[in-house]
Amino acid sequence: MYDEFYQFTGKPFQLNPDPSFFFQSKGHQRAMAYLRYGIQQEQGFIIVTGDVGTGKTMLVNNLFRELESKAIVAAKIVSSNVRENDLLRLIASSFDLPYERSSKAALLRHLEQFFISCKDEGKRVLLLVDEVQNLPRDSLEELRMLSNFDYEDEPLVQSFLLGQREFRTMMRAPGLEQLRQRVLAAYHLKPLSDREVETYIKHRLSKVDWNGDPSIDDDVYFAVYRFTNGVPRRINTLFDRVLLNGCLEEAHRITVADVEMVADEMEAEQADDAESDDEQTVHAERPRQVKSPDRADPGASMAEIKKLGARMEAMQRTIDNLSDRLESSATPKLPGPSLWSQASGSRRATILTVLLGLGIAAIGMAGSVVYRLLT
Repeated sequence: MYDEFYQFTGKPFQLNPDPSFFFQSKGHQRAMAYLRYGIQQEQGFIIVTGDVGTGKTMLVNNLFRELESKAIVAAKIVSSNVRENDLLRLIASSFDLPYERSSKAALLRHLEQFFISCKDEGKRVLLLVDEVQNLPRDSLEELRMLSNFDYEDEPLVQSFLLGQREFRTMMRAPGLEQLRQRVLAAYHLKPLSDREVETYIKHRLSKVDWNGDPSIDDDVYFAVYRFTNGVPRRINTLFDRVLLNGCLEEAHRITVADVEMVADEMEAEQADDAESDDEQTVHAERPRQVKSPDRADPGASMAEIKKLGARMEAMQRTIDNLSDRLESSATPKLPGPSLWSQASGSRRATILTVLLGLGIAAIGMAGSVVYRLLT
């Protein structure tokens, strides 16, 4: 829509990680250097981590574009929380190998035979695992075991692991020492700096033949950085909406006020979505709470507590009197039969029932007093 209004040749801020829009920030250049270094070494693991939206997938797509002219058979899998056998099936599928109804032994045999055939053809095998932080430990161990495949003393497969920040913590966990020993290099990709945000926006606009329409005020770029913290995906989302707003307003100039208005709208939308989710959670999971009628009137509450206390004291005196009478009747100090011994079986049961009822009532009264004191 706005691409026609501003006469662009495409959408400059699409969320799809198109490698033709790859921006070589300082961090992205360094990450690509690590990946290229790993390819030269032809063995081990290269790890690139980064927060959500920092451009890890864009790195991968750009790397694959570079590999098209080289004798490398590369495959990419996006991992989920899968066990080792399912991970092997994902890997086999990515290399177009049979995997259905195959045992673990059969999967490993097919993979090794494929790796050897590639080696015989003068090709190398590269496996890239994205979102690796989702893998359980036994699946990570399976990746390490694949790196043990060799042919004529040369490794058959090399792996690049891309994941979010928490994968760095996972790698430091006990039990992964053998995997850590096979890591050639690791790099954490950070967001863009405030100066790089301006270059990034202009870079993407230049890819669609931006000719200065719309014009962009100088202070707009820092405003974008302030609202996005330099995360490329957030920048794309925000500036895409800014350009759409400019098209709807038929504006040919973008100001800080435009960016702030769109950013406020997006934050309000996210808040509404979060509030809606919270309300659904409350209705689905939280039982309806009973409101205390005395909470707002402490004086009335204390008066009622005193009344309950007096009633409990009276009940306690009644219980004590009955207990004294039973003790005196059961003790052979006075001549004649005792009250308890004279009582029939049904009368004794009645007395015990009364005592038990009074005791339960006293406990209930105490619980009621404690509840009112707490609420």
